[in-house]
Amino acid sequence: MEYNDIYDENRRLTGRVHRRGSPWKPGEYGLVVCVWVYDGRGNLLLTRRAPGKSFAGTWENSGGAAKAGETSRQAIARELFEETGIRAEESEFEWMCSDRDAHTIYDFYCLRRETPLKDIVLLPGETDGVQWASFPQIHEMIRSRQICRIIAGQFLRQEPMLRQK
Repeated sequence: MEYNDIYDENRRLTGRVHRRGSPWKPGEYGLVVCVWVYDGRGNLLLTRRAPGKSFAGTWENSGGAAKAGETSRQAIARELFEETGIRAEESEFEWMCSDRDAHTIYDFYCLRRETPLKDIVLLPGETDGVQWASFPQIHEMIRSRQICRIIAGQFLRQEPMLRQK
């Protein structure tokens, strides 16, 4: 059973926790972290969602929900390692922006890593493919609906920041 901290609309911890999979109450928010790993040559690391997951077979960046007691940076370091085997210190993640929807606060980071694909360790049941993709390739993947629609929207909003990396 996984639990997540509950935040209020101003991103303040409430001192309560939420059981993953149960409905959120009005005014409650969970924290989700996402990272764009870039190689310094114009490519971003994408993983493919495994069968049985929502949006199965689509490509995305790494990320997930922060567990109860985790900071945003602790959560992104854990999620990236779990999904790819890439280890990074919390201080290495560069914060890009935050966003919010009905019950989720999102923190977006980027991380420079030149990791060969052969060194990526995928998490069974979570991811089943990995690739480096250029900006034009990502745009084509969005057009052909190969990228998870939520991630596609995030990418398009964050692309100007990512192109500066």
